[in-house]
Amino acid sequence: MIRLYIFTLLLPIVLFSDNFSISNIPLPISEVQNMDPVQEKLLEKTAPEHLSVSNSKPAATGNKLRIALLLPHNTIGRYAASTANASFAYLVSKNRPFELKSYKIEDESYEEILKTLNKIQADGFSYVIAPLTQTGEKIVSKINPQINIYFPTINKKDTQTTSKYLYYGGIDYRAQSDLLLNESVSPLVVFYDKSEIGEQLSKYQEYAFKQRNGVNKNSVVKISIPLQITSLENQLKNNSKIAGGSFFVNTPIVKSGMIMSQLTLYDVDVTNVLSTQTNYNPLLLSMTQYQDRKNMIIANSITQNNDVLIETNSILGNDIVYDWINYTTTVGIDYFSYIINGQKREYDIENLNNQMIYPIKLLQPSVSKFIPYKSSSKE
Repeated sequence: MIRLYIFTLLLPIVLFSDNFSISNIPLPISEVQNMDPVQEKLLEKTAPEHLSVSNSKPAATGNKLRIALLLPHNTIGRYAASTANASFAYLVSKNRPFELKSYKIEDESYEEILKTLNKIQADGFSYVIAPLTQTGEKIVSKINPQINIYFPTINKKDTQTTSKYLYYGGIDYRAQSDLLLNESVSPLVVFYDKSEIGEQLSKYQEYAFKQRNGVNKNSVVKISIPLQITSLENQLKNNSKIAGGSFFVNTPIVKSGMIMSQLTLYDVDVTNVLSTQTNYNPLLLSMTQYQDRKNMIIANSITQNNDVLIETNSILGNDIVYDWINYTTTVGIDYFSYIINGQKREYDIENLNNQMIYPIKLLQPSVSKFIPYKSSSKE
């Protein structure tokens, strides 16, 4: 049996379940309830002594942290588990008494969300982490519950809320696009898929580019990338309209890799390739040749790291170094902990009108890692 060790802290190796509760009483019997079969199998692989080590020291004094999770499993898929793990990893690392309870919803309908929010309030929770889509956020905003809800997936610019109880942690793709457009030249070639974020970004980047450059309509070329497409020969080969341009890729990592490799394949004259947070992923380094990405610039808002939290998440199979939703979830629960107990925040991220404002750094994917990009643009 493989044993896991952390040298900086004694942390419990416990997997996500529907309800976590840690007491400040030393050495209680550890109990994990309502586990699904996968979680039970994983727990069996954990060394038994690790199940009670979390309470071998008295927890710090202060109010018990009680956090609810509103999880639309069918909508956000794997993030239902990973955001729960990110929340649990943060709370267990603080060595304070806490309760973390998940509330699963079948969909993001008005009735389902209203019913679950009423249940959360009835159970006495005042702080909720809710990784919802824009559809779900609009419904919550319409219900206007009088409890504190943090959306790690949504940026406030994409909402119309005025509620003082709703907080937003989503990455600001528009701010990232603006910074990247400082490095762009004409023509701007915008690749995008049919996702909501892909279409929104393509429209914004076209508008912002034309506003700042005062150029004609032919200065922006937009190319929609269908889900099943594997060849861009018709769009790229011998296309004089895109020669010498900046290429914005608003596509998932696999599609972006395909686009970049075919820019090389069809010998397209590329000034640079621009991307928001979507492609800040180590997979990019392994799935593309250096020749394909040598002129790429990526905007990144995951700029603050905490070694203990990174390691704790890693034990749970979670990533907060490259996965921005897990990162913003951690920032949000850190902020709630500050509100509840007044404890020092781990992340020095500004909260402006209930939106987390993340610093943005431009990076380049080099031969084996991401390195800072040195801008040549004039301010």
